[in-house]
Amino acid sequence: MSIGAEKILRGQIIEHLKGIVSASGTVTREQLWDFDLDGTTHRLIDRSRGIRNPRDMQATLSIMSAPDGPYTDQDLDGSLFAYAYREGTVDGDNAKLRRAYELELPIILLRRLSPGVYVPICPVYVVEDDTEKRQFLIALDADLLNIAQPSSPTPLERKYVSQITKRRLHQPEFRARVLLAYKSRCAVCRLDHGRLLDAAHIIPDPDEDGTPTVDNGLSLCKIHHGAYDTALLGIDPNFRIHISPQLLGSNESPVIEYGFQQLNGGEIALPTRTADRPDTDRLSVRFERFQEAC
Repeated sequence: MSIGAEKILRGQIIEHLKGIVSASGTVTREQLWDFDLDGTTHRLIDRSRGIRNPRDMQATLSIMSAPDGPYTDQDLDGSLFAYAYREGTVDGDNAKLRRAYELELPIILLRRLSPGVYVPICPVYVVEDDTEKRQFLIALDADLLNIAQPSSPTPLERKYVSQITKRRLHQPEFRARVLLAYKSRCAVCRLDHGRLLDAAHIIPDPDEDGTPTVDNGLSLCKIHHGAYDTALLGIDPNFRIHISPQLLGSNESPVIEYGFQQLNGGEIALPTRTADRPDTDRLSVRFERFQEAC
């Protein structure tokens, strides 16, 4: 396959993969193994290795990062992600990943959430081959291909790559974990259309306690997420729903009546696992802000 044809195919695979995961934010091993594109099956993951090197491609197609895996993959200074060499040699599986670097080909980073469940981050790019540390540096945005020294970014570049990491890596993982915990339904109205669901922070992430963890998250449809963020809807530490007097006194439309007024005083749907349920201390802090706004 020529480089031009391979770039086109990779772009098509990545766009189709994005469409698949837009609802839940995740993809399964089975979907990655039997990935269908225009009637042709592509293997986007290896059966037993954390790197996928298709025979008919000149470079690596995907790499997998697992928090409990045998390699030292880690975030470095924002969107510079260190992916360790495969053990035993600087070549082998690493040779095709090195070709992705040389040819500036986009690849897929698969972040494992649980056995057989992944968050794909794509496209990402190999921007440095560090033979001394036996690792590749991965950029999560094409703009970072222009950084002269990926392992030593300037202060301004560090700030930018940190923003990219939050947007391209941490936010998708947070959304995926929250939607998994709530079984892809809105905690307030039970809407179960994934493309209309967000992972809302209880304590906003700029705050010190605004961690991207499931117990600081709520699965909310876009309308209830907007209402939560603008203090038109509150959730108390006992998981009860409170609607702002601004909406309770309104008779403008059926959306206000059925989407808000009739939910007042009800309880949110909770994750099955106790550890995934909203932290009550955080709910209390956020609810106080809601009451002050009312």
